[in-house]
Amino acid sequence: MQHILNVEHLKKYFATQKAVDDVSFSIEQGAIFGMLGPNGAGKTTLLRMITGIFFPDSGTITFEGKKFDPVNDIIRIGYMPEERGLYKKMKIGEQALYLARLKGLSKAEALEKIKFWFQRLEMESWWNKKVQDLSKGMSQKLQFVTTVLHEPALIILDEPFSGLDPVNANLIKDEIFRLAKNGSTIIFSTHRMEQVEEICDHIILINKGSKILDGTVKNVKQEFKENIFQVGFEVKPATIGSNSIFDVTGEKDQSLLLKIHDGYKPHDVLQYLLASQHEIVSFNEILPSLNDIFIRLVEGTPMARAFQSA
Repeated sequence: MQHILNVEHLKKYFATQKAVDDVSFSIEQGAIFGMLGPNGAGKTTLLRMITGIFFPDSGTITFEGKKFDPVNDIIRIGYMPEERGLYKKMKIGEQALYLARLKGLSKAEALEKIKFWFQRLEMESWWNKKVQDLSKGMSQKLQFVTTVLHEPALIILDEPFSGLDPVNANLIKDEIFRLAKNGSTIIFSTHRMEQVEEICDHIILINKGSKILDGTVKNVKQEFKENIFQVGFEVKPATIGSNSIFDVTGEKDQSLLLKIHDGYKPHDVLQYLLASQHEIVSFNEILPSLNDIFIRLVEGTPMARAFQSA
């Protein structure tokens, strides 16, 4: 798969603070890429270098196969920052048109695309409203539209669900999936782990300016699994306890949590339970959540803000 973005040994210092310290990663075309970390970890600084707002102190950025050129390449990028940049007293329709023209669209093209997105996100009645009259969630939808309407190759979304109710969050999430399916590449920056597990293909974790984890969601969860299985029974047995094959670490309703000892496999557990003549109705491996993994990785290190799982 072709890489749309390659970041190599990127560094950015502010006085004595290492905001980004030797970070490297690659993003495949059409991927939904999660950039994770607590607030203050360096995510926004990294995104601002990728968009040409900041220049790196050292390192290189390659975009669509060539060295990133902020002047000419920025038109191929859509950036939705966490700190929103809308003009509060300007009418919404006029603002969307103005921003679309800045991104190189003719007036006719801009109007066509704005009408498409306003209809798609149920914003048609907003045209003559002002941003100052919108809720935070409504402003978020407008910011999303102005980020994607020029059909950028790379879309960067920094905390895109902030302020959205569940219905509108699902609406935006569906559009993210659709955009990626149609070939756009998405960088999704957040500290909300449950959103990442649901949306992203590949993730990196940034903490204190450094990359401490890089991989697909599936591979990361497999790497940190702890050999714990949940076994459901027709009737929960009272006679099963820890033994040479596994430890019983918990129970819930008609099921037990079992941690398999090193050197043993799941089929060893099943053979043991079947030999004990217990009727098993389910047998599932319990993988750690991303929130659990990341808390474990950054535990004991200074963080500006803890990860959130809900």
